[in-house]
Amino acid sequence: MSVRPPLVRYAVSPANARGRLHPEPEAATRSPWQRDRDRIIHCSAFRKLQYKTQVFVNHEGDFYRTRLTHSIEVAQIARSVARALGLDEDLTEALALAHDLGHPPFGHAGEEALNLAMKPFGGFDHNAQSLRIVTLLESRYAAWDGLNLTWETLEGLVKHNGPLRNPAPYIADYNDRYKLDLNTQPSAEAQVAAIADDVAYHSHDLDDGLRARLFAPEDLKHLPVVGDALAAARLSSLDVPPPRLRHETIRRVINAMVSDLLAETTKRLNKLDPATPDAIRRSRHRVVAFTAGMAEANQAIKDFLFARMYRHWRVNRMSAKARRLTEEIYRLLHADPSLLPDDWRARAGEAGTQRAATIVGDYVAGMTDRYAMDEHRRLTDISLNG
Repeated sequence: MSVRPPLVRYAVSPANARGRLHPEPEAATRSPWQRDRDRIIHCSAFRKLQYKTQVFVNHEGDFYRTRLTHSIEVAQIARSVARALGLDEDLTEALALAHDLGHPPFGHAGEEALNLAMKPFGGFDHNAQSLRIVTLLESRYAAWDGLNLTWETLEGLVKHNGPLRNPAPYIADYNDRYKLDLNTQPSAEAQVAAIADDVAYHSHDLDDGLRARLFAPEDLKHLPVVGDALAAARLSSLDVPPPRLRHETIRRVINAMVSDLLAETTKRLNKLDPATPDAIRRSRHRVVAFTAGMAEANQAIKDFLFARMYRHWRVNRMSAKARRLTEEIYRLLHADPSLLPDDWRARAGEAGTQRAATIVGDYVAGMTDRYAMDEHRRLTDISLNG
């Protein structure tokens, strides 16, 4: 039986928590961050991640990652790292599970299209949309909008990639009401969730790319870390069948990355010697990080995936269709909000306004791939009923 280690002094804990915007009695059976995690898992935006694109559109295959499976895999890696470092696992897990809530349908293609369409009205930012979801759009409680998450979860959600010098408008507006210390580093738990995202999408996109035959194992031999993992996987058995070779390679890649970040992070923490979570926040540099060599290897993997997967002609075709479809839905609804369902139409107001732009953006961003395709047909195919 695995016993949870005691928290280090610079871990976030209930003793140094800053509470919630709307005060609530503490739960008898859960910590504040277990409660946040549970609220995230139960919210509708989290469920919809099951049908939102990671790289491949959902209907292209049952085995490819979706935003939901990716988020679960990030949470698994993040929780393991947090435990090894003596940090709060529950806050780390909550942040990992919530980090992609704001993504629109069709992955980065959908986000690019929505950002371009909304450019005259401030653009679209999935990080700001995640904050809108958990503080405004989820309507589950009688006394307030959103999920009323703790300060630590909200801070980690908006700052997981580092201090925000020029925050998106909604983040800036929310910060005016509830200060999230945007100019400081995030907590160590938030930093772990962010770097676990890198580990997960690099290794698992390699897995999905091999599964889709966008490239072959032989194409990976030159990649740092991956090439060594592939060679070690081949040595693990005299005759490793291709599916097992893929899995043996990827788990070695993950292990190498996690081992590197644990060693480098421990080194940085020992040098900084932080006494509190705020000492982590005041640090000039991130404390959870790869070594320079592993950071270079990760960039090489990213460059390979960009060239051989994200810009593969098969992915390009689907991305082009997804961008066009997303832009057309937004343009049609923004020009005529009367086409929106009743509850959305009442909030959108007049066509072409900032209010309409924001509400239509919320509506489109909340769509799954499948719903977006169906909605596009309903809006453009005259033979279909609305």
